[in-house]
Amino acid sequence: MIDVTFTEKKDTRSGFGDGLTELGRTNPNVVALCADLTGSLKMEVFEKENPERFFQIGIAEANMMGIAAGMTIGGKIPFTGTFANFSTGRVYDQIRQSIAYSGKNVKICASHAGVTLGEDGATHQILEDLGMMKMLPGMVVINPCDYNQTKAATIAIAEYEGPVYLRFGRPSVPVFTSPDQDFQIGKGVMIQEGTDVTIVATGHLVWEAMLAANELEAEGISAEVINIHTIKPLDEDIILRSVRKTGKVVTCEEHNIYGGLGESVARLLTEHYPARQAFVGTNDTFGESGTPAELMKKYGLDAKAIVDKVKKIMI
Repeated sequence: MIDVTFTEKKDTRSGFGDGLTELGRTNPNVVALCADLTGSLKMEVFEKENPERFFQIGIAEANMMGIAAGMTIGGKIPFTGTFANFSTGRVYDQIRQSIAYSGKNVKICASHAGVTLGEDGATHQILEDLGMMKMLPGMVVINPCDYNQTKAATIAIAEYEGPVYLRFGRPSVPVFTSPDQDFQIGKGVMIQEGTDVTIVATGHLVWEAMLAANELEAEGISAEVINIHTIKPLDEDIILRSVRKTGKVVTCEEHNIYGGLGESVARLLTEHYPARQAFVGTNDTFGESGTPAELMKKYGLDAKAIVDKVKKIMI
């Protein structure tokens, strides 16, 4: 059984904010840019401690991306901050042309992703951002699972040379990873070994996958659970080793099943080890307004949905 006890719940965006604060104290080249959402992105402490390295661009996200790209030429490491919808869909052309094409060392940090944004509704709940960003050549795509992992990822990407998309969210979720973890870009984390099915999860769905694995174990099904915090580059080895053992996989993400983690895993298996696969994610739909828990249930993104998909491919 996986230990699913936790001492507190915290939002992953606060992990980003605290990681950025630490970088402000340790790395003089780190600068931060925000599109009029300093509080929502938890960037206030960085701004207060480093006023000369914080740039409030206003509601001009495209301009923010261009400025960030230019700042890298002088050796700065820009961290841009706004909602995931505005970090990708609104500024895709600027990211493609000014950042990805020339491999600029910009860290695109995106909060309020997925349906767990909640009451703000479909216009803000982007569910296609992982696919959009992973298709850009040279772009690293990271989607951590809790506060501690988000903080560790924020610190780690400052040491990586090249463009990065870092996705996180608004709701308070269980904190269950180690505060002193060694975050390695592109390296999945084995949460539990199993023999009957592989569950590959990312972001908020990692916790749901852990709950699902315990429920499955109570019913006699041994699930191997892997936390894939880096969508690109994908840790192909950990996935292939697991699926070669179990023969079946369920991928779990708070994202459209078209273009996200599930499709990356499907491509990997098609090329190296064809196996049965089921997808937990939104199915070609926009979200709607509601509480995070209500929406996770409605769109089939909770532990029950994962259990159901596992049982379906076990037949």
